[in-house]
Amino acid sequence: MNKTERQLAITLELQRSKVLRAEDLAAQFETSVRTIYRDIQALSEAGVPIVGSPGQGYSLMEGYFLPPVGFTAEEAVALLMGTDFIEQRLDAEYGSYSKAAKRKIEAILPETVRSESTRVRETMRLLHTGEPLTSEKEREYLAEVRRAILERCKISFKYVKKIPESDGNRDSRRKIAPYGLTFVQGNWILVAHCDLRQDVRHFRLSRMTELAVLEERFSMPPGFNLSRYRPPDDRNVLVLVRVNPKITDKITENGNYYLEAIEERKNDLLATFRVRQTEELLPYVLGWGGDVEVLEPEAFRRQVREEAEKIFKRY
Repeated sequence: MNKTERQLAITLELQRSKVLRAEDLAAQFETSVRTIYRDIQALSEAGVPIVGSPGQGYSLMEGYFLPPVGFTAEEAVALLMGTDFIEQRLDAEYGSYSKAAKRKIEAILPETVRSESTRVRETMRLLHTGEPLTSEKEREYLAEVRRAILERCKISFKYVKKIPESDGNRDSRRKIAPYGLTFVQGNWILVAHCDLRQDVRHFRLSRMTELAVLEERFSMPPGFNLSRYRPPDDRNVLVLVRVNPKITDKITENGNYYLEAIEERKNDLLATFRVRQTEELLPYVLGWGGDVEVLEPEAFRRQVREEAEKIFKRY
């Protein structure tokens, strides 16, 4: 980033934020505080009304707005592909917003930039191979959950778990305080405080039914920030699997959440997985067939053998 680009970016940051310290700007733009001081002075001399408050930082004079800036073809492509993603993955309300945004972006682009961005976009396409599509039901629930989060309303729903509880049941009625939504590997995940479990839990929208927004309100916990939130890793069960090198790509290209490490050996590979329960890994092991062998734990070896015998009997 050259000096002119950095100074424009500083102005945009000041327009977006109320007050910023020189130290914060220096960290963001990976430069020295002295350089930020020089940039602020240059911007002030160019007529940008920057106000400095000792001990607090810099801000723009109230009412000042930077005139609209132009986009390069590459920047336009990034924005337009972002609107494509929103249309495909968010609810109908945001789908209409993204279409409107796309029309506005295309309308303000100079003809040369619009033509070039169209040419570049024609060479790329968003596909969902290997990822589940966002169903109509999920899109509807997404809109309701978003509203509940913004209005701080609790929600209730029936939830189906992937693995049964200790009592054998897979579904249960939940009432939760929704904190935020995140999109992971093609799935919308709701981060929320569960009244039943009295703790923060994660819920897939695709496993919800009978969702209802309640009148009961909740307060966000002090200091909670979704962008900084990291769930505790409670995968405490290690599974060792002997792997035929021919299917290494099957295991690694999936970006398997449970995969810890792969060790190359003389005639095979040793894969280490870490899971909460071995049932989580069972469908993958069965899918890999005779190209893998579970070494540990012994109970999981028996479980795989029993499932394989069930399959054999059916055929």
